[in-house]
Amino acid sequence: MTGPTPTRFEVPRVYRGFADAWERDRGTLTAAYAGGEVSFVPNLLPEAAVDLPAREVLGLLRRRFGAAVDTALAAEHTDPDIAYGSLPGEVAGPAAGHPDGTWLKTANMVGVNVRTVGTFWSVVKYLLTVPAAVDSVHLLPIWEPGVVDSLYGMASWQLNTEFFSAEMADALPHLDTVERQLRAVVNLIHVSGRTVGMDVIPHTDRYSEMSLAQPHYFEWLQRQDLTIVDHSDGLEIEVQREILRWLGAAGPAVPGERRPADPAAFFGDEFGEARRLRALFGLPRDRIGRNQRRALLVRHLASYGLEPVPATMGTPFRGLEVDPSDEARAVDDQGNAWRDYVIAEPRPMSRVFNPLARYKLYGRRDGNRSWEVDFAAPRPEVWDYVAGHYAAVQRRFGFDFMRGDMSHVQMRPDGVPRTLDRYYDLLGTVKNHIREHNDAPWFGYFAETFLPPRDVFGYGEEIDHLEAADADTTQGDLQSTVVGSPEFLTRFRQYLDLAATRTVTPAFTVMTPDKDDPRFDEYYVRGNEVRMFVALFVTDLPSYVGLGFETRDIHLAPRPNEHYTKLFVFWEHGESNVYPSKARSGTRYLWGKNGRLFGALTRMRLHADEILPGLTGRPVRWLLPPDPCCYRAEIAWTQDDRPEILFVANLDVEHPSGPFGIPGLGGDARLELAFSTVGDVPEIDRSPVGNGRHVRIERLEPGEGRSYRLAGG
Repeated sequence: MTGPTPTRFEVPRVYRGFADAWERDRGTLTAAYAGGEVSFVPNLLPEAAVDLPAREVLGLLRRRFGAAVDTALAAEHTDPDIAYGSLPGEVAGPAAGHPDGTWLKTANMVGVNVRTVGTFWSVVKYLLTVPAAVDSVHLLPIWEPGVVDSLYGMASWQLNTEFFSAEMADALPHLDTVERQLRAVVNLIHVSGRTVGMDVIPHTDRYSEMSLAQPHYFEWLQRQDLTIVDHSDGLEIEVQREILRWLGAAGPAVPGERRPADPAAFFGDEFGEARRLRALFGLPRDRIGRNQRRALLVRHLASYGLEPVPATMGTPFRGLEVDPSDEARAVDDQGNAWRDYVIAEPRPMSRVFNPLARYKLYGRRDGNRSWEVDFAAPRPEVWDYVAGHYAAVQRRFGFDFMRGDMSHVQMRPDGVPRTLDRYYDLLGTVKNHIREHNDAPWFGYFAETFLPPRDVFGYGEEIDHLEAADADTTQGDLQSTVVGSPEFLTRFRQYLDLAATRTVTPAFTVMTPDKDDPRFDEYYVRGNEVRMFVALFVTDLPSYVGLGFETRDIHLAPRPNEHYTKLFVFWEHGESNVYPSKARSGTRYLWGKNGRLFGALTRMRLHADEILPGLTGRPVRWLLPPDPCCYRAEIAWTQDDRPEILFVANLDVEHPSGPFGIPGLGGDARLELAFSTVGDVPEIDRSPVGNGRHVRIERLEPGEGRSYRLAGG
């Protein structure tokens, strides 16, 4: 048994070995990165990378990318008030100049919950460990959070000051705000040859600054104990009056701030959101003061039972009632007692997201007496508000694409209408607004959907909805299946068929930040190496992997919440009685210690550095596609034009393959082993030759992936 030609870097197989190798070979490894020999720093563990000193990181980046680093960090280029489109080409990013968002269809994406690394600056450090083949970065929500400090419960349009780096400000004093630091980090990621995406969220925290400064852009209800006593269409008028009454008693947050006394004028466009927010909550930089004022206003509204209607998912979407169970009651830090809501006549996928409130995008029929939405009556001012704010974010920070949160939520029970306009889907409208108004035709849309069977969410085919919403790619749901299972093989084949026939391309998703929690441990017990092998080397599909996968431990039983990136979406602590299952006792994410996986992925990444520059984006020719009938688990593919590299994999993670033939290479094809995820390969399989009909492979180990060079390739 022998293996393919080894890399010149010694790659350990145990976790402690990486720490030792880094300390021993630090100079050699960083020199290889700085000199462009490799696209990442080999053997550098992510948890060690995020602890590197800022000056060392900046020096390493300057050695690698030269003057472009200082261009990216210059004061005039990190000012978010200067439109991103005016920046020099070297920091504009690799997507700029594309005619549309189709580049996203072959992007390999890593998702980063910034809380797991602490700051925006630490994202740059983490990316030192990520190969160039992973050419896109998705940042989970970056805004101030609300209830339970959930990143997906936006409390305002201000950036989350948790993500400010004092270290970065010390190294570069002009980067003295979280806004400047985000702009600098996006610049640096662009210099590294990657694109950057933001989350676009179609809802807010239930008592966000948005909902309190624009109550007329949301739907409201009035609750008395266990009964909803009012949910009429005009209830927001009463909310406006109560907000102004409270403001009159509390006084403006900024002394001397003048404001209209009439609700219609105060909440009107002429007075404007910025002045309203100053009067209600104070200056943008005063996060503590703003939150204290918001808490007092919330308490006032709660005393009258006035609450935004919570966001929902799944048919029938509408028709709420109070959940009377003891578990559905929570008391917040201000002493307010909250109740959860449920759908009165639920169907299997009905959900209520009690901490969240969705924008009121359409009118209501019959005064909302029966909770009916009037889709023929869109409210353009709300659509313009949301799209305009996200466009401002893209313009200020230079994002190349958006991940549309909850893209699967489509409220029309009849599915996609016969006639489409800009008021069909909010996320699609945001994408196109940014493309048109920011002169960014390349801006892409990666949709968070799961491609379930027809009518699971109650509106027909999800792929029809995604096309109507103008999505470019979608996350899909491969990550919530066991590699090689019937569900995995069927979905994989379905996604290839959709990629070939539809305008929306499903991703080969390895792990998402919202699947990295104890409920999904079973999916990552086996097959992790072959998941990443397929994700990297099927070059005409996009892929997605969450930070932390590279060292994720095998959990045969649930670990404490600090070991899961999903639980860093929230900021629940052990003493919380709101969502105790999501609570954490520690503040730092605990990286896994899976040295075996990290070593396998390091070797795979070095191989990707070697071969992918000539293959990326080229169409794939499937020789043995995934078998949806599950008669076989072997797959094989090469390039559709000028085949150079053959990839084979065994998706059965429990049994070896046995002998099988690979057709379509020509009867006299000659192969030479280039890489294997398991290392050792039988001599008979190192240089197989065609037998006139196909090339025979004797054996693939469980979950093994291999690449072969074709003779002349």
